[in-house]
Amino acid sequence: MSLILVTPLSAVDRAIAQYRPSHLASLLSPGYMIDTPQSIVPANHLRLALHDIATPADGQVLPQATQVDELIAFGRAWDMAAPMLVHCWAGVSRSMAAAFILMCDRAEEGAEFSIARKMRARAPHASPNRLIVRFADAALDRDGRMIQALEDIGPGKFVEEGVPVEFPLEIMLR
Repeated sequence: MSLILVTPLSAVDRAIAQYRPSHLASLLSPGYMIDTPQSIVPANHLRLALHDIATPADGQVLPQATQVDELIAFGRAWDMAAPMLVHCWAGVSRSMAAAFILMCDRAEEGAEFSIARKMRARAPHASPNRLIVRFADAALDRDGRMIQALEDIGPGKFVEEGVPVEFPLEIMLR
């Protein structure tokens, strides 16, 4: 089954043991970046060092369009034979943005709204980082649909930390 799994950092080790992903995307603040787990081939671990912000802030690393381009290329190199694990610190914003982007890139144009609604149904706490998604919307030529889809589902339920969420692609991209 083709699956994107989103977790907080605290659940990464358990998720790797349970799901045995082939690919891992870590979106963490620079000072908290993790090493590549032993079970993941180093080339299959994308490490994006960025803070969860959407506007410049002193001492913070603002997400960049080039990082989103790296994420998209990483997703396209994934053969979907084993799950992909995507995580950030809390599993709420950066990782949910990444999962949304990866799913939108695999889907036909126009599927953004359906994907966002299904994401909300599976992850009421999802609050994808809008700047990261805005960069992807431009890179994928989605004419604002990705951002509008997130606006349509509204803000996620506030949580300190999310829970692991499965996004089976055969359901999410339908």
